[in-house]
Amino acid sequence: MKTAVIVDSVRTGLAKSHRGGFNITRADDMLAHIINAMLERNPNLAPEMVEDIIMGCGNPEGPMGHNIGRNAAVLSNLPVTTGGTTVNRYCSSGLQTVSMAASQIMAGCYDTIIAGGVEQITMLSGKQNMEGFVNDKLAEELPGIYLPMGITAETVAKRYKVSRETQDEIAFESQKRTAAAQEAGKFADEIISMATKMLLINKETGDSKEVDYVVEK
Repeated sequence: MKTAVIVDSVRTGLAKSHRGGFNITRADDMLAHIINAMLERNPNLAPEMVEDIIMGCGNPEGPMGHNIGRNAAVLSNLPVTTGGTTVNRYCSSGLQTVSMAASQIMAGCYDTIIAGGVEQITMLSGKQNMEGFVNDKLAEELPGIYLPMGITAETVAKRYKVSRETQDEIAFESQKRTAAAQEAGKFADEIISMATKMLLINKETGDSKEVDYVVEK
């Protein structure tokens, strides 16, 4: 059995939903940008060597629908012979793709795969097609399957005696450590800056305009 290794890891920076630098940037364009950056910083990896793209997406619909993994591959500098697929396992979608890619390489199906995940909340938020979203039988027999994360946190607090305050403290500490790591340049090698257009909306007048912006951390 072959050994699978992770050769490189890159990502975009992070931005706030609705008010951040990616608020009108499509997820497939973000992915294509990252794929191209991966190719550029690994010159020994010829584009035609990449046999498949596996991308995770927690909400693969709307602007993130129509097999975003394949769409991003076509938008990038990869040849049309590179396949693409999309995986949905909600919050662990991206991690699932890495596991799947490694398994396929170890099994001898492929030699080189680009795996990862993407999510663009702003362009989807409030626009999901909710018609038929809930299966009545599932909702009756296993209603927890439709619980949003906020209610899940309340369930954790009750079932495992982890209070909301404790969860907030842990989350706050995580954010502080992330900010400190950013300032120390710990993420610098993995973050690929991306020039975008950001939509600014005046809350008082409702007027909007697009401005040039660079997401870089």
